[in-house]
Amino acid sequence: CLFPAGAPPDPASAPAASTTLPPRALGPPPLGPIGPAPWAESGRPSVVACPEEYSPEECGMPADTVLAPLREALDACRPTVQKQVCNDIGRRLTVLGDAWAQGKLSAPVRKRMSLLVQELQQQHWDAADEIHRSLMVDHVNEVSQWLVGVKRLIAETRSLPAVEPAAVTDGNTEAGPGQEDP
Repeated sequence: CLFPAGAPPDPASAPAASTTLPPRALGPPPLGPIGPAPWAESGRPSVVACPEEYSPEECGMPADTVLAPLREALDACRPTVQKQVCNDIGRRLTVLGDAWAQGKLSAPVRKRMSLLVQELQQQHWDAADEIHRSLMVDHVNEVSQWLVGVKRLIAETRSLPAVEPAAVTDGNTEAGPGQEDP
């Protein structure tokens, strides 16, 4: 496509065009290993890295808020799940904790993991699994090293005997192994 010789860009717009050229020159994101998130370069997440739809509490949430319930779920699985499986889940939770502590997880991933843990604690297995799937689809490069462990933890926790709900409620709805008759 050729431009007519008499139709060069307006000289007044030429400087503006040159100032917008570098972003166009960046092109698509590079393929290959993903480097640290931009906010991780300073060593800590910044308020700027927190999108408006998330509160500062959600963005600055400590890793333990998510990891503690996951580790409790893992401990609950240990009596019935193979040691090797539990050790693998534990290693992956450590990778999650390290990434979180180093500021390598984006606000959407931290938010969804917080929601996933809430669903897990309420034994809403399908909802927890759906959040897991959305993380894998939307943030695969960010979560691939540890989310497999979370998926396995959801599955193993789901298959545990349902003793917890009776202990959490008033205990009159279902007799569990820990309850004795008077």
